Amino acid sequence: MTGNPYDLVVVGGGAAGVAGALSAAQHGLRVALLDSGARLGGQYFRHPAAPPNPGTPGFDGFARRARALAERADVLLGHQVWSVTREPDGDLTAHCVTTSDGAERPVDVRGRRLLIATGAHDRPLPFPGWDLPGVLTAGGAQALLKGNGVVAGQRVVVAGTGPFLLPVAAGLAGAGARVLGVHEASAGLGLARHPVLALGKAGEAASYALTLARHRVPYRPRTAVIAAHGRDRLEAVTVARLGRAWNVLSARRVACDTLATGYGFTPQIDLGVQLGCATRHDADGSPVLAVDGRQATGVPGVWAAGEPTGVGGWRLAELEGRLAGLAAAGRALPVQLVRRRDSLRAFARALLAAYPVKDGWQGWLRDDTLVCRCEEVPLARLREAQDLGATDARSVKLLARPGMGWCQGRICGYPVACLTGERPAPPRRPVAQPITLAALAEAAEPPTGGHP
Repeated sequence: MTGNPYDLVVVGGGAAGVAGALSAAQHGLRVALLDSGARLGGQYFRHPAAPPNPGTPGFDGFARRARALAERADVLLGHQVWSVTREPDGDLTAHCVTTSDGAERPVDVRGRRLLIATGAHDRPLPFPGWDLPGVLTAGGAQALLKGNGVVAGQRVVVAGTGPFLLPVAAGLAGAGARVLGVHEASAGLGLARHPVLALGKAGEAASYALTLARHRVPYRPRTAVIAAHGRDRLEAVTVARLGRAWNVLSARRVACDTLATGYGFTPQIDLGVQLGCATRHDADGSPVLAVDGRQATGVPGVWAAGEPTGVGGWRLAELEGRLAGLAAAGRALPVQLVRRRDSLRAFARALLAAYPVKDGWQGWLRDDTLVCRCEEVPLARLREAQDLGATDARSVKLLARPGMGWCQGRICGYPVACLTGERPAPPRRPVAQPITLAALAEAAEPPTGGHP
């Protein structure tokens, strides 16, 4: 790497990252934004596959901000950040890989300050048959539709908990899939006990409800998919009526070719944990980065915004990004923006509390149900590890190998923690994103070039 360090390096090109980078650049900072994608937008603001596709709410505004950012900062796409380290002089170096001619090559980008805006990924729960082709996460189904114009299947069941199920089902139905039902494991009352907080979302929820009604998609609270069936691919699911603790009251089989399932999101906080940022547990038990009123972590020169500080949707992420960018530039934070952020945070906390994941899902599992798909670890092996004396998720991992595969616990970490009676712990991964050994070896060599 050559040249002077940037004033601010932003990791993540979604709502929070773009807003933070633009805000800082508009106030005189020299900014670099790093994102692994080919285009800005993150998971939510995926660019539509074709112009006729209906746009995502808020997409036009995001696109304007992205264009403005490209004129004021260095936007480095195709840069996957796998580690961040502190230099002896206090600067921070983001270690990335990019792909050139089919091979990964390491690139280091150095800055005086860092904004972590790495988003979140789907949080599935295991159940018998969840490894069948045709079973995918709700976010995966939406990503296929938004980014590629691909409808995941013809006869689709959407299941899990949380309001994210609604736009997924509405999008699939609007694209021509026959959505057989939306099965919400919680009571379905959502924020009925918080009408003031829910008021700002009423229009959006009504739009999804109208779409589902127009396509005759039933919405069934206190129901869940507890098993998937098929030989070579998904052929049917078992839908259960649930009690308050998600215990099974009755069940029936529904023929389908696709299941989109999701039980919330897991914030991606690996880079912050690498740097020693303090964490806290969100309302749903997920570990998130702890920040102050200026979006600053406890580590000097490091800010965080969006899902790494708590899942709350794109509007909150964008606002936190704006405030983080202002703070990184040493500017005063407008009172109205702070108040709006605090209001959206209250809404996010209420939303998490309204759609909790109940422990009853553990009763859906059989001894042969895979909990870790990468290492093909069934529930029985976890129980064997506990019988041998494992008392926490880490000791279960050492004895039974869940979390040691390709995803490094990103998918199975939450259920394994729950099955051992723990709250999920902050991830401690020296490599935050998968890279090849060749790129890792090259990264260890003295640098010969890079971005200025």
